[in-house]
Amino acid sequence: MRFPHRLSTNSHSKVTSKIAPASIAMTAVAVAGLGLLVPSHPVRAESGAQTIQTPFGRAPLSFADIVDKVKPAVVSVSVVNDGGASKLASNEKGDKGDKGKKGEKNFSLPDLPPDHPLHDFFKNLPKEFGQEAKPKIVQGQGSGFVISSDGYVVTNNHVIDGATKIQVTFDNDETKYDAKLIGTDPRTDIALIKIESTKTFPTIKLSEKEPRVGDWALAVGNPFGLGGTVTAGIVSALARDIGSGPYDYLQIDAAVNRGNSGGPTVNIDGDVIGVNTAIFSPSGGNVGIAFAVPAKTVSEVVKQLKAGGTVNRGWLGVKIQNVDEDTAASIGLSDAHGALVSEVTPNGPAAKSGIKAQDAIIQVNGDKIADSRDLARKIAELSPDTSVDVKVWRNNSEQAIKVKLGLFPKNAEAAMSGDNNDDDNNGNNNDDDSKSVDLSQLGITLMPARSGKNAEGVAIAEVDPSSDAAEKGLKPGDVILEVSGQAVTSPDDVITGIKKAQDLKRTAVLLHIKSSDQKRFVAVQLTKKG
Repeated sequence: MRFPHRLSTNSHSKVTSKIAPASIAMTAVAVAGLGLLVPSHPVRAESGAQTIQTPFGRAPLSFADIVDKVKPAVVSVSVVNDGGASKLASNEKGDKGDKGKKGEKNFSLPDLPPDHPLHDFFKNLPKEFGQEAKPKIVQGQGSGFVISSDGYVVTNNHVIDGATKIQVTFDNDETKYDAKLIGTDPRTDIALIKIESTKTFPTIKLSEKEPRVGDWALAVGNPFGLGGTVTAGIVSALARDIGSGPYDYLQIDAAVNRGNSGGPTVNIDGDVIGVNTAIFSPSGGNVGIAFAVPAKTVSEVVKQLKAGGTVNRGWLGVKIQNVDEDTAASIGLSDAHGALVSEVTPNGPAAKSGIKAQDAIIQVNGDKIADSRDLARKIAELSPDTSVDVKVWRNNSEQAIKVKLGLFPKNAEAAMSGDNNDDDNNGNNNDDDSKSVDLSQLGITLMPARSGKNAEGVAIAEVDPSSDAAEKGLKPGDVILEVSGQAVTSPDDVITGIKKAQDLKRTAVLLHIKSSDQKRFVAVQLTKKG
């Protein structure tokens, strides 16, 4: 995952962070200069207690009791990925290692450093001079926590991804326990493993209470392979979008470091409020911004992983994008909300139900859709084969459509591809006598009409760098497939579509654009001629 600058997962084998110590001021009185400062509201410490009662609720004098409760159930997760030399016994994909072919020489080329005088010589030798080196064994470390006394452990998917061997250790026990993979969910970065032992293990429970911004947060884990380590901070924000699917994340400022991935973030009751999964870092080190998968999401995912090893989600079968103000204006919506369908999966649930590209999905089961993430989240929460009532905005009116959801595929991108072949987006044509068409209202120049078997749409020759089209990401070589819902095959069709939008007194026109093999809708503001 990547955030502006750098967003890093933080397992020992993959990424990164630095400590940012949390400062906790809990004293009831303090000396300042020569005077004694007394708080305006009384505080009361119970005899022998580790917390203090304040006007705003309970606050810890020490985190020691919480740590004593939580730490025994936190584990260090060690993994080995031998590059395919062996196979992990699980329901995940097996090894992809290439086996030696008959007749190949049983030696490999030396692995020399780049500054070695013979590095380039061996690097450029043909493959027949030797087979590739044996798969490299990669080791990594992360964290996890036990959720049931029989040894089920929650960790991150990226911690155990590709592992051929998994072991866990407890902070107070040097015994290494083998663990098997039960299931993973890459969309939430959650994995469930099971310790292969008949012992009874200490556990932590997932919190059922929603955390609040400002609540204490303790991150427990295995940073840098040091073993059980605790850092303290607060919940900094809720419902963060970190560019990893439709799910929201908690933001905390407790120091989360390399190796903390999969470890718990707990509240002052010792209950897990999130699973540490990523950090935001411009430099690769910790800057006090870490992200955790909320306990509610973890609970829902773990329940399915424990039952069947996978997570089954509802699937609509569309590519969607947000409806901004310009897009809303171009399709006649009074306010910017909903999710615009940019592409429909051939033979998918949406296609079978009659949902079309350029429909704006504005409601699902009576709930208003705020944006594309909101729609994706609502659909993912539903089970496959569920019938849902979808309300779309089409041709200046609302239409109700009933859709029976499918099962979210493992490779949704492949499912979206359909039978479309890549077309020539460079505007090649055989009409040498045609001239390019300048559309000043959009800030673009169109290429002459194209011909040939794969001719589709009208290609853009130039884009005014100061235009709204340029700001929206249009570039030379992009192909306009539709204007205001009407397919176009010539520059005249584009002009007709723009005139239609102007007749409807629209301030923007909706273009269906193809860039390379990606399709999307772009609402471009119309400017007056002259």
